[in-house]
Amino acid sequence: MTLLNTRPESKLAEQPRTGMVWIQGGTFRMGSDKHYPEEIPVHRVTVDGFWIDRTPVTNRDFRRFVESTGHVTIAERKPDPKDYPGALPEMLKAGSLVFSPPDYPVSLSDWSQWWAFTFGATWRRPCGPKSSVKGLDDHPVVHVAYEDARAYADWSGRDLPTEAEWEFAARGGLDGAEYAWGDEFTPGGRHMANTWQGAFPFQNKREDGYDRTSPVTAFPPNGYGLHDMIGNVWEWTSDWYRSRHPADAPKACCIPGNPRGGREADSYDPRQPQIRIPRKVLKGGSHLCAPNYCRRYRPAARHAQPIDTSSSHIGFRCVSRRGPNT
Repeated sequence: MTLLNTRPESKLAEQPRTGMVWIQGGTFRMGSDKHYPEEIPVHRVTVDGFWIDRTPVTNRDFRRFVESTGHVTIAERKPDPKDYPGALPEMLKAGSLVFSPPDYPVSLSDWSQWWAFTFGATWRRPCGPKSSVKGLDDHPVVHVAYEDARAYADWSGRDLPTEAEWEFAARGGLDGAEYAWGDEFTPGGRHMANTWQGAFPFQNKREDGYDRTSPVTAFPPNGYGLHDMIGNVWEWTSDWYRSRHPADAPKACCIPGNPRGGREADSYDPRQPQIRIPRKVLKGGSHLCAPNYCRRYRPAARHAQPIDTSSSHIGFRCVSRRGPNT
């Protein structure tokens, strides 16, 4: 583990932009050769400086956006049958995926054992029609599809991070560290992020104090002062998904700068050729990442998500590239 290769004048600049932190650009090793195949190979990438939200967008933030614009999220709209050939008519209703855990062991190869498409589940009602976000103003907004995150970013005059920007920021100045805070998952027995303890999906020991999402500053920030870059909720990036990273540049002069991910044409799920919904990259893992199932509570981890699909464990944060003094 080494400090990231940042420019000599690099330092943490505190906000002319409210709620954001300036991340000085630099070169780092992106990806991992030690975990899941979609994370390989480790390769050097350079990013320019950028502002990034200190926390994920919260329910309070998103409510202000909706009240200002009248935005209706994808989870609140009835699906178009043309987009889902073969779907049962009774399933073409507004809703979103809600984590609905069993109370007994199930096959970890069948995600339908713990996810339920729930009619009426939205950012306002994260567990379904009878739930609400009362008392959850400081929790990350969930049940936002890519279009919803994009609309919020446009409204706020910001953007969504690229995968490279997101991973650079998540590493907090540590190049090659396993986690955003170092190489030990729970240093001194302290939980550093909202993840799953116990046997997923039926046994949640809640050793970190939370069953589902947590307030966005409940856990320590990383070295750049950013909260929840790991755990709590997955976060949208602007990059189209590709199944693995490109090879490392043979020479330092060839290191890619500000890469923008794969092509939309390559982002479709080959296992579902009949559904032509492109996928974006999610980063950071969530409160459902567990040692026995999804060890994606790391900066290098990544996941493909169809742009039309929301769930109770996906949120986002924004960036701005206007420079440290603007």
